[in-house]
Amino acid sequence: MSAVKRVAVIGASGFIGAHVIHALREEGHIAIPMKGPRLPSMPSREARSFVETTHIVAQLRNELAEFDAVVNAAGNPDASSRDTDSLTAANGVLPGVLAAATAQGQRPARLVHVSSAVVQGRLAVLDASTATQPFSAYASSKVLGEELVRELAPLHSVIYRPPSVHAADRRVTRMTGRIARSALATVARPGSTPSPQALAPNVGSAIAFLSTCEQTPPQIVAHPWEGLSTARLMEALGGRPPREVPRSLAKAAVELLETAGRALPQLSANARRIEMLWFGQSQARSWLTDAGWQPAAGLLEWEALGRQLRDEHQHISTREGVST
Repeated sequence: MSAVKRVAVIGASGFIGAHVIHALREEGHIAIPMKGPRLPSMPSREARSFVETTHIVAQLRNELAEFDAVVNAAGNPDASSRDTDSLTAANGVLPGVLAAATAQGQRPARLVHVSSAVVQGRLAVLDASTATQPFSAYASSKVLGEELVRELAPLHSVIYRPPSVHAADRRVTRMTGRIARSALATVARPGSTPSPQALAPNVGSAIAFLSTCEQTPPQIVAHPWEGLSTARLMEALGGRPPREVPRSLAKAAVELLETAGRALPQLSANARRIEMLWFGQSQARSWLTDAGWQPAAGLLEWEALGRQLRDEHQHISTREGVST
């Protein structure tokens, strides 16, 4: 175990932040929840000048001076949002402000910025490169955050890219569970493509490791593959194997959804989610694995999550049946 570290967690009350706090404290570190500063909405073209001129950087520099590491788990997680200026502030400018503040300290803290694999869009393999392919306003805002962190804290930061993160109270998890137990539980044949998904406790643990390990992580670290194929994900959450559909048919359906998404932008994020469920996406080997980190939760926990979702669904259905 590494020496006890003092870690500030920005956005500790959020979904990811709460898991980070828990993981850090479980490992014996001192985790201090902190609120991020309120930032005005702005277009992306104003982001850099704002970071360079705002007094918030000096304020944060003083507040974070006594920490060994700072985790930025704050941000706007709404992947379907069309409020680009708000997304820019939460997902782009805030990481830049924190990067500037930590880099300017007399004893610079390690900044662990929680980004997302969404920045790489439809690239064939999710990896730790600077290659990005944003397909939405949300993804573009996350790309901006990464760029500012790399520019402003190149020696004292690590950008962590988790894929889709799951827990029983997560909206995307409940949606995926509904699909998995329905007649729509399908995958593009043969269903063996890796599916980039992560359990929330594993993500919290990975961030805690990056914050406190004695090794110096590379500037970008991708979450490792958790061993699920597209078919295995559906089976774990739905309790039964999914049906396989011809890849050509699935591809045509995705293209139709993408076309509809251009006219109705709120459909774009859902089209991408369906594409991921059908086709998956490969993941390169992660630095975390090479550094000795291993996810504590595995296939058994994925199956337990599926049972919990099905039990809750059955309970709700039974209760509604009795009330009517």
